[in-house]
Amino acid sequence: MNSALILVVDDEPHIVQLARMYLEQAGFRVMAASTGRQALQSIARHRPALVVLDIMLPEMDGFTVCRQLREKGDKTPVLMLTARDDDIDKILGLELGADDYLTKPFNPRELVARVKAILRREAMHQENPAPEQPIRIEDLEIDPAAREVRLNGRLITLRNQEFDLLLVLARHYGIVLSRQKLLELAWGYDFYGHTRTVDVHISHLRKKLNGSRVSIETVSGIGYKLIS
Repeated sequence: MNSALILVVDDEPHIVQLARMYLEQAGFRVMAASTGRQALQSIARHRPALVVLDIMLPEMDGFTVCRQLREKGDKTPVLMLTARDDDIDKILGLELGADDYLTKPFNPRELVARVKAILRREAMHQENPAPEQPIRIEDLEIDPAAREVRLNGRLITLRNQEFDLLLVLARHYGIVLSRQKLLELAWGYDFYGHTRTVDVHISHLRKKLNGSRVSIETVSGIGYKLIS
């Protein structure tokens, strides 16, 4: 994994330099782009394992880059960088197909941990282990092997990270899981990172499960659990 090529897309040279230094220390190969158009060209030409993508870019913003990638069927993992801590940026990025987000200014060690976690998940998805039986709770069916979720028999579309989070909650049905535990189980983070990423994904999942007899309950001061 650690020899994987990472594309860092940012028009701030010091951000690129910082990310490059820490990622290369972790054994990754790094290339950079400073505009959205350069990013799309580099992805098409070099096929990086992951893209670290800033939202605010010249010519074409990160949202547009992400949307164009997904519209073409390109599933290259995207870790989006946002300069604002507003949920709207994070939710929009996830809607467009980003795999995760990180708020600037960021701890470079956290950037490396997020990159490693996303790549670990991608590797696990490609290994095709022995198929796990579908999980059925009320009107909700989760098929881990097909990575599909159906509500009343209707297929609902989830991003990779949303699926992983829902699957973890379903496997622990009725059990309260802390945000940190959800990070560990669904994201694979090996350190204490920002738990707000869990809240954003939970908010997104709740919208997609609207109308179901299954819901995600917030347990104040602790975390979340799946109930019906």
